Amino acid sequence: MKPALLTQYVETGKAQLVYKHSAFLGQESLWAAQAAECAADQGKFWEYHDLLFESQKGENQGAFSKDNLVGFGKDLGLDMGQFEPCVREDKTLARVQADTQEGQKFGVRGTPTFFINGQPLVGAQPIQAFQKAVEAALQGGG
Repeated sequence: MKPALLTQYVETGKAQLVYKHSAFLGQESLWAAQAAECAADQGKFWEYHDLLFESQKGENQGAFSKDNLVGFGKDLGLDMGQFEPCVREDKTLARVQADTQEGQKFGVRGTPTFFINGQPLVGAQPIQAFQKAVEAALQGGG
């Protein structure tokens, strides 16, 4: 089921969703973000993203080894001739590093962190907090 905020704001053209990686939890965090970008190159970012979150087992405990990340791509039916070298050769590393550095520049110190019209909303929040922030931005107040 699609999140209500996407239906209410993004699909109606009132807001835009931009995802940026914040890979600061060690090597596996970096590899997972890179693999998600490799999946994005095949139009499967969100499917891969969701699979990563379903597969978490703690920080840097082997769940996101490059072998496992490649296996997730196979599970999603990605073109492995493209995906595997992308993951193993760090082809999306610069993208992930740029996202992480951008977040640090804007004060991101943890995840999740959201920016709504430049205003930070930190941590897991109820839908009402997002609705309030988006509505304020749409009214020119945020």
